[in-house]
Amino acid sequence: MTPQLSTESLAAWLALVNAPGIGPRTVAKLIAQFGEPLVIQNASVAQLAAVGLKTDSITALKQSNAALLATVLNWLQQPETNVITLTDARYPPQLADLHDAPPLLYVRGDVRLLAEPQIAIVGSRNPTPSGIEITQEFARQLVGYGLVITSGLAQGIDGAAHLGALETGRTIAVFGTGLDRVYPAAHRALARQIAENGALVSEFAPGCEPLAQNFPRRNRLISGLSLGVLVTEAALKSGSLITARTALEQGREVFAVPGSIRNPLARGCHALLRDGAKLVESAADILSELAPLLRVALTANAASTAPHEMPHDELLTLDTESRAVLKAMGFDSVAPDELIERSGFSAQQVTSILLVLELSGHVSSVPGGRYSRIRGR
Repeated sequence: MTPQLSTESLAAWLALVNAPGIGPRTVAKLIAQFGEPLVIQNASVAQLAAVGLKTDSITALKQSNAALLATVLNWLQQPETNVITLTDARYPPQLADLHDAPPLLYVRGDVRLLAEPQIAIVGSRNPTPSGIEITQEFARQLVGYGLVITSGLAQGIDGAAHLGALETGRTIAVFGTGLDRVYPAAHRALARQIAENGALVSEFAPGCEPLAQNFPRRNRLISGLSLGVLVTEAALKSGSLITARTALEQGREVFAVPGSIRNPLARGCHALLRDGAKLVESAADILSELAPLLRVALTANAASTAPHEMPHDELLTLDTESRAVLKAMGFDSVAPDELIERSGFSAQQVTSILLVLELSGHVSSVPGGRYSRIRGR
């Protein structure tokens, strides 16, 4: 259990979140006015009524749910389990910006991963073999660029996205149930793998069963945690399109992979493209669109990390192509055309590699469309 959250405080949070008539917006309003839930719980009936709470909400708020508290406390005895509150410093900033940010998050795995730059990948539960292959390829490439892949652990595209990410990177699975209930059950082994190499997250308490009305709420978390949403294959009537449209409402980028006009699972992607989603054929297309947002996210992460000198052998963590471009660059400013000629790589490869090197702090852009290595790197 998190050291910042006492049993008494957890009980107050649970009472607040589960009181009838009190949704995420009201919780945020109450927190802003009173502070921690213990203060809210101890406020007078008159004070709570004055901020608009109904009698049944106030009655429920002042009563602790002993059974639910016991369930959550028991779950917190398991390794790598946490409850993250809206006032916790570890609460993901991308999610905190939402007007309906969940007041509580249950997390199993690496909590720090929730604040990392993420791209969501969603799609059909019954994809074509080509859809699975494309999804896994995008996931592998995107984690190679340092992004975390976020999805919903569903059958089909979600599972393919998680598996592709786990080959070389990390992934987050957002549940529509409590984290002690894996849905679908066929993904129990995958959920264990993600918990060990990423994170499982839910706004639903342990013991919550798979209820239809909870999955749209799950979808808003998938998009809310992410900088953008990629749909690789989806039918016209698809939960993935709901996630994509929720992403647009949240101000996130939406990407779609085009497909054959004869493939019914391409129609959802084509509908998104007609509505303004960005057409992508490679991970580099996504990275180019997200570059400004990634710079902001990486700068924020760097500001929260103690400064350190980069050892010379950090270059060894770069892939072969990136090291080749750095070697071709030398230590003077150079134009991309020169790098294409020196390295033998295509224009698309050089553009993609330069963007990754800039985001990772190895090179910087200089006036005239040229690039130079950052001193000491």
